[in-house]
Amino acid sequence: MKKIVSCVLILCMAVSVLCLSACGSGSKVTLNVYNWGEYIDESVLSDFESQTGIHVNYTTYASNEEMYAKVSSGAASYDVVIPSDYMISKMIEEDLLAELDFANIPNYAYIGEDYKGLAYDPDNQYTVPYTWGTTVIIYNKTMVDPADVADESVDLLWNEKYAGNILMFDNPRDAFGLALKKLGYSMNSLTPAEWEAAAQELKAQKPLVQAYVMDQIFDKMSSGEAAIAPYYAGDALIMQADNPDIGYYIPKEGANFFVDCMCVLKNSQHKTEAEQFINFMCETEVAAKTAEYIGYATPHMEARALLDPEIVGNPLVYPDSAVLASTEVFLNLSKDINKLQSDLWTDIKKD
Repeated sequence: MKKIVSCVLILCMAVSVLCLSACGSGSKVTLNVYNWGEYIDESVLSDFESQTGIHVNYTTYASNEEMYAKVSSGAASYDVVIPSDYMISKMIEEDLLAELDFANIPNYAYIGEDYKGLAYDPDNQYTVPYTWGTTVIIYNKTMVDPADVADESVDLLWNEKYAGNILMFDNPRDAFGLALKKLGYSMNSLTPAEWEAAAQELKAQKPLVQAYVMDQIFDKMSSGEAAIAPYYAGDALIMQADNPDIGYYIPKEGANFFVDCMCVLKNSQHKTEAEQFINFMCETEVAAKTAEYIGYATPHMEARALLDPEIVGNPLVYPDSAVLASTEVFLNLSKDINKLQSDLWTDIKKD
C-alpha cells in the first residue's frame, strides 16, 4: 500500500513539474519598452502580444535626458529604448547598449540606406531607425501676425510682442540648439564662449516664456493656450489635425535633423525577444501604421509607399535635400561641453 501511495505521489509530482514547464507558469516573458510620449499606436502592442504571447510593459519619457537618467542610474529595468542620435552615441560610449543580432531582425532590410551608417552608429551595430524628422517653429495663425512669420526665422521665439504666449523646449540640447543657430553657430559647437553666448540668449528669452514644456505642448498649442513654440515636425502635423489654425516652418537659420532608433539595453534579460519586438515594428504594415499615427517621417521605404501621398508630399515632414543640407544631426559633445551645457541650463532654469 505504501508503495502504491509513493508511486502515486511521485507520479503527481512529475505531472506537476511537467505542467509547470509546459504551461510556462511564472515564465511568461514581459518585455519592458521605454519610449517617447505620443510615439506609438498602442494597438500594435496588442497585436505583438497576440502574435507572440510576449507581454509588453510600455512606459514613456519626455526627453532623452529623462530616459538616460533613469537607465544609467539603474532605477528601472528596460529592454527596448528609443533614444535620439546624440544620446545613442553617448550610451554606446558608456557601454549601455547591446550589439544587435540582425539575424533576428530580417525586416531591417526595409530601412533606407540614407538612415544607416550615420555618425552615432557608423557600423550599424546597435540601432534600427524608428523615425526621423526636423525641429520646426509652430505658431497659431489667429494669434501671430503673418508679417512676423514671413521670413521663417527662429527669431520668432524671441519676439517680445508675444510675451507670455511663447513655449520653449524643456531640455537643454534642443533649447541650446535653437539659441546657437540664432547666433549663427553650430548646434555641435565645441567653443565654450559660443555656449555662454547662447545661454545669454536663453536668459533674455526667459521673461517671454509662458512655460518650458515637452509633451504638454500638445494641449497648449492645440487649445490656443499659447501662440508660438518649437517642437518636432511630426508632432506639429498632429497638432494641425486637431487645430487647423496651426502653422509651422523649418527655420531658415537651420534646424536639428534627428533620427530616433530602437535599441536594446545591454543588461536586458530578454535580448532575443527584444529583437523580435524590433523586427515586428519593422513589418511593413506595422511601420506604416506607426508613421500614420504619430505623424513622423518613416525610414522604412516599403511602409512609405503605403502612406497617404499628401503626407509623403508634405515638404515639412519629408524635406527635400536642399532643406536638409541646412540641418545638423546632434553629435555627442565632449565631457567638458556637456558639463558646461548642464551648468548653464541649471542657471537658466533656476528660480
